Amino acid sequence: MSVSSKLRQPPVRGSVFRYGNWTADEQLGVLTCGYSLDGREFTERVTLPPGPRWHTDAARVAARLVFLLAGVSYYKTAAPPVIDLGPTALTEAELAFLREFYLQGLGEFAYRNALDLSDLRIEAALAPGGRAPISTSIQRALVPFGGGIDSIVVVERVRRLADAALFVVNRPSDRFEAIEAPAAVTGLPIVRAEREIDPQLLRSAELGFLNGHVPVTGILSALAVLAAVLDQRDAVVMSNEWSASVPTLEYQGRPVNHQYSKSASFEAGFRQVLSEIPARMPEYFSWLRDRTELWVGQEFAALDAYHGSFRSCNKAFYSDPARRLDHWCGQCDKCCFIDLILAPFLPAEALRQIFKITGEPLADPGLAGKFRALLGAGAKPFECVGEVNECRAAVLLAARRDDRFGAVVLQELALEVAGWPDAPSAANAAAMLAPVGENFVPAGYR
Repeated sequence: MSVSSKLRQPPVRGSVFRYGNWTADEQLGVLTCGYSLDGREFTERVTLPPGPRWHTDAARVAARLVFLLAGVSYYKTAAPPVIDLGPTALTEAELAFLREFYLQGLGEFAYRNALDLSDLRIEAALAPGGRAPISTSIQRALVPFGGGIDSIVVVERVRRLADAALFVVNRPSDRFEAIEAPAAVTGLPIVRAEREIDPQLLRSAELGFLNGHVPVTGILSALAVLAAVLDQRDAVVMSNEWSASVPTLEYQGRPVNHQYSKSASFEAGFRQVLSEIPARMPEYFSWLRDRTELWVGQEFAALDAYHGSFRSCNKAFYSDPARRLDHWCGQCDKCCFIDLILAPFLPAEALRQIFKITGEPLADPGLAGKFRALLGAGAKPFECVGEVNECRAAVLLAARRDDRFGAVVLQELALEVAGWPDAPSAANAAAMLAPVGENFVPAGYR
C-alpha cells in the first residue's frame, strides 16, 4: 500500500476484514449480522416487529443491504486494505456503491486518523443485476425521525400527502427523550428498531481499535427500507437537505464530508442499488434534497407545537445515559447552528425560552468563535450544520429584526459579514428560501 510515511498505520493494517453471514428470525424479528477481523468475531443485531413478512423476497434483500452497510462500523476498528465479502455476491452497481460508501463515508475517519484508504480493495463474486418493478403511487410513507427541525418539517409536509408513520432507531431498552418528546407531538404511529452493536466497539480504546465517525445515516437508511418492507410501506422519506452535499473540507485533493450519507451522491447511489432489485422495494428519497437549511428554519418557525419539545443538542444523544442532558447545553456547535438558523424567523424571546436553562448561544460572547467558524472564518465543525452562505444569510437577516437591535454578538457578527466581498445580498438570501438544485422526489409528492 502506497501511503506517506507520515501517515499513522495501525499494527493490523495488513489484515483482511471479512463479511460472514446474516440470519433473520421471523418469530423474534431479529436480524443478526456477522463479521470478523484477525480472528476476532463481531456480531450486530437489529430487532424489528416479527412476522411472516421477514421471509418475503423484499425483506430478505433489504436485510442483506443492512448487513452490507452495517459492516463499516467493524471495518473501522483497523481499516485494513482488503474487504472480503465471502459468500455474499454483489452486482456491479452494489460493488461500486459499497466502495464509495466506505471511501466517502469514512472520509472524516481517515482524515482524523491520518489514513489513506484510496487503495481499498473489495473482493466479492459478481452477481447478475436486475430491474425493479415500476413503482406505483405512494400511499404509505415511513419517515426516519430524529427529533430535529429537518425531520419535523418533513413529517408535517408528508402527512398531508400520505399515510405517514415515524421510524425511530434506538439501543435496546434505551430511548432518547429528545426524539420521543417531539415524536409524541406528531401523534403519528412509530415503527421502532433496536440496534445492538457488538459490545467490543464500546471498548475501542481498551482493545486498541481505531475510532471515529462512520456514515451512520447510510446504515439507518438500509434499516428504514427493511422496516418499510415489514410494515408494508411503499416509501422511505428522508430529511436530508441540500447543504448536506457540501464537503466539510478538502484533504489531499479529495472532499471530506461529515454528512456524506446524507448527501445527494449517497442518495443517488442507494437509489440505483434499489432500482436493480427484482423484488418491489420502497421508494427512497429525501424530501428536502433541494431545500436549504434556511428554508427549513423558516418552515419550522411556524410549527409552534414543537418549539417546546425539539432538541438537536449533541449532548442529548450521549450513549451514556448518566452523561445525557435533558436540556440544550447552549454551548455545542449544533446549539449554535440551530440558534443561528432560527434567529431570522423566530422572535428573540422565543429563542430565549428554548435555551432558557443555559442561555441563548447568540447572547454569549464566549461563543463568537464558534459562530465565526459557521460563517466561514474558521474551520467548519465536523457536525450536521448548514453551508457557510446559509449561515451568513441567517446572520444578516436576524440582525435586521427589530427585536435584535440590541444583540451585541449578533450585530458584531453581522457587521463583519456585511464587510466581506462575498457577503450574500438580499437577492441571494431570497434565493435560498426557494428550491435549489435537483431532487429525487417523485412527481406529485410536493
